Amino acid sequence: MKRDSALKNYSQKLGLLLVLLGVWEAVARMGIWSSYLFPGPMTVAESLWRMAADGRLWGATLRSLGRLGRAYVVSVGIGVPLGLLMARLTFFRNAVKPVVMGLQALPSICWLPLALLWFGLTDGAILFVVVMGSVLGIAIATDDSIQGVDPQLLRVASTLGVRGLRFQFGVLLPAALPGIVTGLKLGWSFAWRALLAGELLFVSGGLGQLLTVGRELMDVPQVMAVMVAIVLIGVTVDRVFFQTVEGRLRRRWGLQPAM
Repeated sequence: MKRDSALKNYSQKLGLLLVLLGVWEAVARMGIWSSYLFPGPMTVAESLWRMAADGRLWGATLRSLGRLGRAYVVSVGIGVPLGLLMARLTFFRNAVKPVVMGLQALPSICWLPLALLWFGLTDGAILFVVVMGSVLGIAIATDDSIQGVDPQLLRVASTLGVRGLRFQFGVLLPAALPGIVTGLKLGWSFAWRALLAGELLFVSGGLGQLLTVGRELMDVPQVMAVMVAIVLIGVTVDRVFFQTVEGRLRRRWGLQPAM
C-alpha cells in the first residue's frame, strides 16, 4: 500500500511537471512574445546544458553554496542560542524578543547598503546580508518551538526531579528539536533568497552574477536557465537534507508513523 501511495505521489508530481512544461512550450509557440524574449523549455534547457558544459554553472553554484554554507553556520550558531535565551530568560523575552521581532520585518536586502559601507564590495558584505536574513527567523522559530513543548512533559520532568542542564539538554531541547529543525529549514530558505539578492547587486562570481550577466547581454534563455538551476538547487537541498532529517526526527519522536 505504501509503495502504491509513493508511486501515486511521484506520478502526480511528474504529471504536473509535464503539464507545466507543456503549457510553457504552448505559450512560447503562440508567439505572444518573440522567441527572443520568451524562449521555450528546450531553448532554456540547451542554455543550461551549455553553461554546465563550459563550467560556468558549476563554478557559480559552488561559489554561491560556499557563501551560503559559511553564513548559514554563523546564523545557526547565533540564532539557536538566541532563541533558547528568549524562551527561557525573562530579560531576553521582555527586552530582546521585541527587537528581534521588529528587525525580522525588515527585508534582508535592506541591510545591503549598510553592509557595503561597513565591508565594501567584498564577500563580507554578502555574508552579512545572508546572516541578517536568516538568523532572526531561526531565533524566532527556536523560541516558538521551546514555547510549544507540551507543558505536561515539563511537569513530569519537574516531578521526577530533572533540573538544570539535564533538564535543558535531556528534556527541553529534544522535545523542541522537530520544531527547531523546521525553523532551520525556514532559515535556510531565507538565507538562500538573501544570498541571491546580494549577488545580484554587484560582481560576486555566484549564481546571482550569472543572472546579471544574462540580463546585461539580453540573453533571456540564460536568465531562465539560471532561475531553473536556482529552483532545482533549492528543491534538492530541501528534499535531500531537511526533509530527510525532519522525517527521521518526527518518526523518532512518534509524531508520524515509522516507514
